[in-house]
Amino acid sequence: MNIQATKIELVKAILDSDNIDFIKKIAEFIKVEQKDVWETLSLEQQEEIEQGIEQLNGGKRVSFKSFLKKIS
Repeated sequence: MNIQATKIELVKAILDSDNIDFIKKIAEFIKVEQKDVWETLSLEQQEEIEQGIEQLNGGKRVSFKSFLKKIS
């Protein structure tokens, strides 16, 4: 099934449904998926993520177990 056919099937399923919870869930899903998560982050959060990526790319890594010990 190609993407256009899938879209049509989705629209048909929505139009045929009388389940308000189903419709609300789909509407919320679409709203959430259309947001660019990066844009919802503060400048500080974006900078921290970029710093973390730089550290990972530079070989600075910590095992998950070590991390858990450190924060507990």
